Amino acid sequence: MIPTLIKFKSKFDFEFFSHRKKAFVFSFILILSSFFCVFYKNLNFGIDFVGGIMIDAKFSNAQDLNLIRADLEKLSIGNFEIQEFGSPDNILIKIEKKKTANKDDQMSVINSVKSILPADVDYRRIEFVGPKVGAELKVLGIKAVIFSLISMFIYIWFRFSGWQFGLGAVIALFHDVISTIGFYSITQIEFNLSSIAAILTIAGYSINDTVVVFDRIRENIKKVDEINFDKILNTSINETLSRTIMTSVTTLIALIALFVLGGEVIKGFILSLIWGVLIGTYSSIFIASPLIALLGYKNLKVSK
Repeated sequence: MIPTLIKFKSKFDFEFFSHRKKAFVFSFILILSSFFCVFYKNLNFGIDFVGGIMIDAKFSNAQDLNLIRADLEKLSIGNFEIQEFGSPDNILIKIEKKKTANKDDQMSVINSVKSILPADVDYRRIEFVGPKVGAELKVLGIKAVIFSLISMFIYIWFRFSGWQFGLGAVIALFHDVISTIGFYSITQIEFNLSSIAAILTIAGYSINDTVVVFDRIRENIKKVDEINFDKILNTSINETLSRTIMTSVTTLIALIALFVLGGEVIKGFILSLIWGVLIGTYSSIFIASPLIALLGYKNLKVSK
């Protein structure tokens, strides 16, 4: 028999709702700080958004990405990305375009890259990604995030028969999205299309936690004749707390393992997901649930 190393209590009794004002103040400061950092420091946009050079190189055998990355760093060509593309012997190199670079400068960068690669490399394609494409990708990324938030609002509204649930969930998601963008700005992790995927993943994780708590709130409302909403919120959050903790901890263990062992290419992506799990868990408990009461749901007549 495997010994139980960690045993959570079957019932918790924390007064989460009584700390809602402190949580709201903290979140308000967090959101303002995120906006300030984004507008003051700006995001470290990657090649997907600012444009640059893309080189698709086919080698005669599998390559060590760390060795190629070290050689490219010696060239001082600025920010770049390197990754396998389809197979270990096919490498995709993306180099960010410098603001003052012209066509001759870009050709010089391409020749420099070619000089450190083996002579038998087959260059399948060498493309210039312009800033216009990057601007279009920014718009599409923003639309993807906004559309997901609207869709979640509509679904939760109908799922729980109350717009307060939907709006509370969307405000919490907005809180998570903005704070994650602020996290990218503070850390200066490269913001690219993978970052959009990370934000949408964080939104999905956060809404999953929120829906579990909301579902328990709805169940507990049906069990009572008189609605003491403060007590129902505390009871519901405490009843789902073990599940929330276990889900977050196991997810963080997997993400930390990927961060340590997954290689340089995905480190930024994984680090943003770690932040997202932490902030998503916090918002599900301290933001989304209290907002239902703040938006007036406790004044509604709920039938058993």
